[in-house]
Amino acid sequence: MNANQALWEQGDFTRIAASMRASGEDLVRQLGISCGMQVLDLGCGDGTTALPAARLGAKVLGVDIARNLVEAGNRRAAQAGFSDTCQFIQGDACRLAGLENKSFDRVISIFGAMFAPQPFDVAREMVRVTRPGGRIVMGNWIPGDPTLVAQILKVCAAYTPPPPEGFVSPMAWGVPGNVIERFGAAGIAWEGILCERDRFVFDFDGTPAAFADTFLQYYGPTMNALAAATSQGRGEQLRTELVALFERENQCQYPQRTLISAVFLKVTVEVN
Repeated sequence: MNANQALWEQGDFTRIAASMRASGEDLVRQLGISCGMQVLDLGCGDGTTALPAARLGAKVLGVDIARNLVEAGNRRAAQAGFSDTCQFIQGDACRLAGLENKSFDRVISIFGAMFAPQPFDVAREMVRVTRPGGRIVMGNWIPGDPTLVAQILKVCAAYTPPPPEGFVSPMAWGVPGNVIERFGAAGIAWEGILCERDRFVFDFDGTPAAFADTFLQYYGPTMNALAAATSQGRGEQLRTELVALFERENQCQYPQRTLISAVFLKVTVEVN
């Protein structure tokens, strides 16, 4: 098992994804997906964007490194009646083994493939499997952004050991220059790449403190940070810092519900 697989299998991202459903559907509706299209969702989790694409009539393949999320995605597809048109398999965004060249009309990766460890390979593979005239759409968190997810990862970094030599931060996908360089190496001219800021809303049924605890218990990066902080006797300090962040970012007036809007970089790549 590689480190990326271990990171995402140790928790249960379905607990986080439950708060992302409405924004996932809104985003998919903007992608020009129509009946009969072939759609690939990379780093699909349990189907936050894959299932909405299937509801629009597309035939969807979801690929994720984590076996537990693949199983959860297939269960959700079956429960929704989309087993024939929405399938989830385990795979690595850096090496899409078994997927043919030029086979998808849309390749989507919303906060997924950005975490794969070899970004140039990810860009090359996404371009390889996209049909001429097709489109790649990524959603990537932005380094240094003041909103929720970038700040969660920034807080966690202060409690974890330095990354190994050669590590490329997943947040680098949130920098337009890096995006252009990576897709440029895969043969895409800069004129075919659009980078724009957008917002994604987390809608959690519970208090901000409970939402922060959900991240600490089930989200791989925060789980690692909590383990490191606890070993240093600073576990409660980390939790206090995260709860304060969630409370500050919460936009809901009702005490038992949390609404947090987070900024991300939406990348659209036209493949010719």
